[in-house]
Amino acid sequence: MTHAMLKGSNVPLEATTVRAVLRWTPGQGVPDVDASALLLGPGGRVRSDEDFVFYNQPRHPSGKARWLGKKRVADGLTDTIQTDLAGVESDVSRILLVASADDITFDRVQGLRILLYDASAAEDEAALLHFDIKPQTGQETALICGELYRREGLWKFRALGEGYSNGLKGLATEFGISVDESEAAADVAQAPPATTAVPEFSQPLPPEQPTAVPAQPAYGYPQPPLTTQPAYGYPQPAAAVAGTQSGYGYPPPVTSAPDPDFRLPPQGPQFIGR
Repeated sequence: MTHAMLKGSNVPLEATTVRAVLRWTPGQGVPDVDASALLLGPGGRVRSDEDFVFYNQPRHPSGKARWLGKKRVADGLTDTIQTDLAGVESDVSRILLVASADDITFDRVQGLRILLYDASAAEDEAALLHFDIKPQTGQETALICGELYRREGLWKFRALGEGYSNGLKGLATEFGISVDESEAAADVAQAPPATTAVPEFSQPLPPEQPTAVPAQPAYGYPQPPLTTQPAYGYPQPAAAVAGTQSGYGYPPPVTSAPDPDFRLPPQGPQFIGR
């Protein structure tokens, strides 16, 4: 028979290997819940960062605590941590079982419950106990659902439901996990700078192009510069305009006044009267 836990209550455990299962009801706007565990040594703090078991570090170096991942079941979604209590190092006195929701407040998570199973029992075996977690304010972003703790050589489970508003990172830091803030700063520094569209009028213009197409020489010979535009649209060489002899059969230009004594020679046959 499953034992229903109240906040603050505890119960001794006979099982040597247990599965702590977080279960919640999915739905629109309901975030996924992540399960994690912190193994605490002397002074109630982790001995090193390796004592933090979660999705990015799913196995403790001792092999005695593991993150098993998420599953869909008939009653909702689950995320699971399994612990071999018999093999946990002697200087670990407490194991916190934590729920977090990626910095989303738990007032949006419905039906949150932690169940403890005997890992050596059959899959369809009933849970040893369950505890329905009710956030105190609803603004919590991480919760210590319960803890496995050692007392006089025996392991027990205590129902807690303690909330934190600074997320999994804040909770883990409180128990001695070192969070490298420089990593977040480095991510920002390495991110490409945001680009701002530059208005068209501020863009540099391409080199100005000539507006007229230069004349092409005929048959490879250079052409004289054009100075006037005669009838019929044909350009004339500058030499013709300047009054100099142009080649290619052009008549020489008139350079002086005509001779007043000049007479044309007789034209055609001459007829003399008889």
